[in-house]
Amino acid sequence: MTQSVTSVSTAQDALTPVPADSPIQQFIRRFSRQKLAIAAFFVLAVLFLVSITGPVISPYDPIKPDYNALLQPSSAQHLLGTDEFGRDILSRIIHGTRISITVSLSSVFLGSLIGTFFGLTAGYYGGRYDSLVMRTCDVMFAFPGILQAIAIIAILGPGLHNVVVAVAIYTIPQFVRIIRGSTLALKNMMYIEAARAVGIPDRQIIWKHIFPGTFSVALVYFTMRIGSAILIAASLSFLGLGAQPPMPEWGAMLSSGRDYLMSASHVALYPGLAILITCLAFNLFGDGLRDALDRKIVD
Repeated sequence: MTQSVTSVSTAQDALTPVPADSPIQQFIRRFSRQKLAIAAFFVLAVLFLVSITGPVISPYDPIKPDYNALLQPSSAQHLLGTDEFGRDILSRIIHGTRISITVSLSSVFLGSLIGTFFGLTAGYYGGRYDSLVMRTCDVMFAFPGILQAIAIIAILGPGLHNVVVAVAIYTIPQFVRIIRGSTLALKNMMYIEAARAVGIPDRQIIWKHIFPGTFSVALVYFTMRIGSAILIAASLSFLGLGAQPPMPEWGAMLSSGRDYLMSASHVALYPGLAILITCLAFNLFGDGLRDALDRKIVD
């Protein structure tokens, strides 16, 4: 009798449906498997913390020269050495973290905002409007990104604000293409057809029904574009078109350090490492987000 009761309870437990994980739980479970992405996340968290607390934790004034400590190597007083004006390189890198992250986030956010709008509307409405938007993007894609940014800076003039505009314009067509592709895949779905059938305005369909379906793709690409934006902004500053001396921007520091590669290589080494680590961290974190948000990957 006891065995029959036990078998019945076991059968009932087997038939009891297991509650499904929420989307957030699924994302956390998938992302926790990405070891490199987790490491990149902690690196980015440290960088954001440094960018916020830079003036507090910086050991020296990043702009004030010290002519008694020119081109000194790493020491207890200057952990990363000093530059050609005796300025502490660690302090300049710390302050440059805020500049690089602010410029990259601002430019990518502006470019993604404009690109998402045109990608959603072009993919949804199609026709001549879609052709006009995509042919414009094709023209912009015909020019290498750095040359396009240099041309924009040449028109607007050097400076960090114009670097933000140049990188944002460079980012727009890439977001347009990605968001448009996702919109084309979603606009013929059954729930979109039902929304049209009940008379919901196109504006609400685009922003309340289609845009949420493209958000994960936009988020992943947004994260990965930040690294590229940092690299382009640093390249413009390296060429003298971005941050102007004595601003402690990584690309400008790298530019000034190239004259001392043989005698004091640390002046260019550490800003270059800062650019490398930051770009790599954003790219690895973006790869982890992509894998964690991809529903095609089976747990």
